[in-house]
Amino acid sequence: MARYHIETYGCTSNRGESRAIERALRDGGHHPADGPESADVAILNTCTVVEKTERNMLRRAEELDAETPADLIVTGCMALAQGEQFREADVDAEVLHWDDVPEHVLNGECPTVTPDTEPVLDGVVGILPIARGCMSDCSYCITKRATGRIDSPPVEENLEKARALVHAGAKEIRITGQDTGVYGWDRNKGKSLLPELLDRICTEIEGDFRVRIGMANPKGIHGVREELAALFATHDELYNFLHAPVQSGSDDVLGDMRRQHQVAEYVEVVEAFDAALDHWTLATDFIVGFPTATDHDFQQSMALLRETRPSKINVTRFSKRPGTDAADMKGLGGTIKKERSKAMSELKMDVMGAAYQQMVADEATREVLLVEDGTDESLVGYDEAYRQVVVADAEARGLELGEFVECAITSHNTVYAFGEPVA
Repeated sequence: MARYHIETYGCTSNRGESRAIERALRDGGHHPADGPESADVAILNTCTVVEKTERNMLRRAEELDAETPADLIVTGCMALAQGEQFREADVDAEVLHWDDVPEHVLNGECPTVTPDTEPVLDGVVGILPIARGCMSDCSYCITKRATGRIDSPPVEENLEKARALVHAGAKEIRITGQDTGVYGWDRNKGKSLLPELLDRICTEIEGDFRVRIGMANPKGIHGVREELAALFATHDELYNFLHAPVQSGSDDVLGDMRRQHQVAEYVEVVEAFDAALDHWTLATDFIVGFPTATDHDFQQSMALLRETRPSKINVTRFSKRPGTDAADMKGLGGTIKKERSKAMSELKMDVMGAAYQQMVADEATREVLLVEDGTDESLVGYDEAYRQVVVADAEARGLELGEFVECAITSHNTVYAFGEPVA
């Protein structure tokens, strides 16, 4: 598992967020490193109280970028309010919300941030793990040792858990799992039961709520891609959002990774959703610096990113996990991995920025469900395609978490939009 280094600046709230990040990482089997130089990932939780503090945060980010050979994640108040300053300073870092840090640290492995399959209500967000385990055997992933093969509770059981979350006050249900696309393969002769579960949640549970689907590997959803896309088009309760981690644009590298899918299958999933939905968000992951990835393989990944244009992209440098087959492969140099990571991250920001700029250009209002606290008096919500929208003065307007608000999209900050409530 990954070795992490985390530094926290600012108030008690920030320290609490860092503790929550650490708990999630520990649940996923990760452990602290002795320092940034020996870490697989460094996390900087920032403060932005005064201008001097901002300068200190930028300087520390630059130092960590130089000190650690691994990924750098910048989170916290300055990252959320002024994330562009890190990019303008040429800091090679992922700028993320606190809640997104544990998932990003997983380095392409199946998520294990939930220690069991019991639902959790966090404010107005209900987290529903629908199964444990996966059907993959990726050469770089150590998670399979902890989770084993897919173990799926019956659809009826997960349906009742979802119903209980809504009755307890959940306005958003986040369906999670190591690989949600293969839910039910152990019960249904290798065919996903995810479409049935989603359809029943939307048709049999009363209330105003939204449902977000967690990570689903392309192979698991390929066989039900058209059925899933049709469900998204039919049910307003479903966010038009799909997280399908492709990891590479090269079939040769995917073979060495033992990812089960090929690039064409990933593209076919994207095409099915493009055909069914006018507006939707594709999220995907790329691993850069895999030991067998040549420059040509890397350029294939860059081309795939340009072709499919995901609106949410995780770029992670490969790091060896003890006991995995990929750990025995001769690795690429740290300089190569860093250069590729920087190039793909720059392209990522261009692609994501264009998606949010299009939201502004459309001049259409969006129904936004407010689900998270932001900085100062802001609240954070998501539109029907699960694109993040910040309402800057929400609390002054008397808005509360759990409300659906019609918003005009006025501007964006590359990775999220700003919304102005309309009557």
